[in-house]
Amino acid sequence: MKRTMLSIMAVFGLITTASAQQATQNQIDPQNCRQGESVEYCRQHTYHAEMLNNPAYVQSLADDDAIRAQEQANGTPDNGNIMYIPIVFHLLHNNGPEFISDEQILDAFEILNRDFMLQNADANTVVNAFNASNPQAWAIPDSVEIQFRLATKAPDGTCFTGITHTVSSATNSSNDNTRINAIVNGNDVYNGQWPGNRYLNIFIAGDIGGAAGYTYLPSNWIGTGMDNGIRILHQYVGSIGTGNAGTSRALTHEVGHWLNLPHPWGGTNNPGVPSNCNDDDGIDDTPDCQGVTSCQLAANTCSGDNGYWGFDQIDNVENYMDYSYCSKMFTPDQAQEMRDALNSSVGGRSNIKSASNLALTGADGNLTLCDAAFSVDRTSICVGESIQFSDDSYNAVTSRTWTFQGGTPATSTQENPTVTYNTPGIYEVELSATDGVTTDVETKTGYIRVLANGGAVPVLEGFENYSSLDNITEWEVVDHGNNAEWELSSTTGLNSPKSVVLPNFGQSAGNFDELVSEPMDLSGITSQTSMTLSFRYAYRKRNTGNDETMKVYVSNTCGETWVARKTLTGPILGADVSSSSWAPSSESDWVTVHMTNITSAYWVDNFRFKFEFESDGGNNVYLDNINIYPGSPSDNLVASIDDQEAVDHITLYPNPTEGDITVRFDVTSAQAVSMQVVDVTGKVVNTSTVNATTGANMVVLGTDAMAPGMYFLKIDGSNTSLQFVVK
Repeated sequence: MKRTMLSIMAVFGLITTASAQQATQNQIDPQNCRQGESVEYCRQHTYHAEMLNNPAYVQSLADDDAIRAQEQANGTPDNGNIMYIPIVFHLLHNNGPEFISDEQILDAFEILNRDFMLQNADANTVVNAFNASNPQAWAIPDSVEIQFRLATKAPDGTCFTGITHTVSSATNSSNDNTRINAIVNGNDVYNGQWPGNRYLNIFIAGDIGGAAGYTYLPSNWIGTGMDNGIRILHQYVGSIGTGNAGTSRALTHEVGHWLNLPHPWGGTNNPGVPSNCNDDDGIDDTPDCQGVTSCQLAANTCSGDNGYWGFDQIDNVENYMDYSYCSKMFTPDQAQEMRDALNSSVGGRSNIKSASNLALTGADGNLTLCDAAFSVDRTSICVGESIQFSDDSYNAVTSRTWTFQGGTPATSTQENPTVTYNTPGIYEVELSATDGVTTDVETKTGYIRVLANGGAVPVLEGFENYSSLDNITEWEVVDHGNNAEWELSSTTGLNSPKSVVLPNFGQSAGNFDELVSEPMDLSGITSQTSMTLSFRYAYRKRNTGNDETMKVYVSNTCGETWVARKTLTGPILGADVSSSSWAPSSESDWVTVHMTNITSAYWVDNFRFKFEFESDGGNNVYLDNINIYPGSPSDNLVASIDDQEAVDHITLYPNPTEGDITVRFDVTSAQAVSMQVVDVTGKVVNTSTVNATTGANMVVLGTDAMAPGMYFLKIDGSNTSLQFVVK
């Protein structure tokens, strides 16, 4: 039948059942999921069915069909020239797994172009009934002859890469308007509308209401606004990173909808419904089918034919518009339908591929240099190590010149050079890029931090010798959210004027901030000696609902890799609340943590540690008197054993444990506290002595040397013996 009848046909097929088939956001319909997946593969048909309850929408569809028919009657024949569509990827993330790389997005872009131009090698492997090598097959894989180009000009003319980034918790919102408004108001290129008749907007997020992807068929009802685009989960973008080969064709599927292709089973909501055999997609050369959710290559779900084949043809399971994992083709009639849609004014599609719009959006193929830019694999290294630089300049670079202060080589013309730094210091890097006409320079001052060889322990850091944490090699401040960051406090310390503070009050939830140490030399420690890392912190919540976390990581690779060795979270971090910006005012506000799980694997000459704080909208946190030393003695004043006072409020967690165990206790004055772990036979398996300070103390005990079983913790100064289990 004629494709122009689909919209009217869909009304009769769906309007009586639309109310029963409406999908609530985040309410998953298992029948609409692909086999083995927990999200609905596509919601285009579901939202279409919901809108069919509106008589005005139904009338608009009929009007759209009339416009298409008139345009095709008056238009010139389609000669098969390649048509181009400017595309923009809008990545909405909150620094979680949905913060995918540009490389993953570009991989999706390449797959999309490959699929639409029939350059995918797997098209040669379709089953014989649809294979080009079969002389009796005519619904064979076909090129749509549509290509996609990354837009390089924003609506205000700003030059960019074709990718925008927006940091917002809206990435996990099931509300479409919330997500799009976050992008409109917060992306890093242009804040405003990106019209849907000028750009194909792809919105990538961590949640789109329980679907893997969806969009709308072109219609003047939907219009040409920014929401006339495609929504897709990050796991369904590309074949690398968080994506994979099995999910990488989801974008091809959604662009098919955006260019007026329905699912091959026609107008009903879900695949696998027997009544789909009585429906149709309006595309002649796609056989009638019920739709599949896996890769059933021999499936023949509808008997008879659709008046086109003349025999009972098997399903075209490998069609991009079905739900199979093995999709790899469009049919010739599908290709023509998409070209017709792109040539139509309905939904603004014809404007998007016009020569004037391609020039306006920077997608006409005439690329010029926008910006010199570069990145590195890491900015902080130890003396003698190397850094890999990457030229990220866009959009056209013919040559470049690098200048590396303090590096070897000092200059380079390579695209991605490797540079070695042999002298401690903080260094500048400059990149000058050109397209032969325009030259741009990117300079990053204080960008590379080269750390001196580690000093010997013990080390006691009270922050008294600094006026600022800026441009020093002893401590590195890392701010992942461009918000509050660790800084020096010159007025609030533990028994001294200074400490470091993260001014977390007023910072939004989800921010990560790090304070990273310089290297330290632990290589001289003998195997008979233990290591202790202790620190003091002061913290308040802003309200009882705050659930914030501070972790301590250690590294035996000068910070190239990290392992978490201590986690303080929720009420363990602190339960007291202050509704205003808080600072400690007495010694009792400070908690002492002793970590004795710095095992011999970390006794190297470039040992480093760092504090990471994850915000949940709480209050300020302070650090002071960070102390790393072999064994239990330190420079702190320690009371003699005879003068020890009682040890109270002893708790340990987690219990049972599969890793380290944390012991928390209070003392009324600074003293050495000895702890002993014995097994059920009374054998001593661990002995530790820590320098406890007045108030609350925490000690992390490693259990690597303990076999699974029951143990008892005994602490001098207490009559309590605590039982715990190692799994």
